[in-house]
Amino acid sequence: MIAKGFLQEVDADMCKGEPVWRETGDGHGVTLIATDAGLAAIGIEPEDANPAPTGATDAPSEEPAPDTPTETESAPKTRTPREGTKQATLIAMPHAPDGATIEEIMAATGWQSHAVRGAMAGALKKKLGLEVTSEKVENRARVYKLPAA
Repeated sequence: MIAKGFLQEVDADMCKGEPVWRETGDGHGVTLIATDAGLAAIGIEPEDANPAPTGATDAPSEEPAPDTPTETESAPKTRTPREGTKQATLIAMPHAPDGATIEEIMAATGWQSHAVRGAMAGALKKKLGLEVTSEKVENRARVYKLPAA
């Protein structure tokens, strides 16, 4: 993944408890971070177009870059999935008026049930901040819904 440009090695700050991918010969730790290409490959837009790697010592410039928000405007911090991905399918199905069952989402994504439940808890609830509700519907399995967009 490093060779493909999806990950890059940066100095790990062990004082902050960053995980160490490997140690260099001089006793420093190196960790991995996802590149913009790596995030795009999994359907996540980068939060910052120009992140500074750990240990960067560049002094701040006089003026912000043209696409850098100023103090008066705030940049959106939400991540949006690409269209046509399985995550987009996972988001769209519970938005339907009748919601979606685990089995229906499994059929649409090809995922197993534990992967669907994990994606709902991790990607939808924690990462995207969506409120997933569920209810037992008579003559149907448990139905999961997202509020209307």
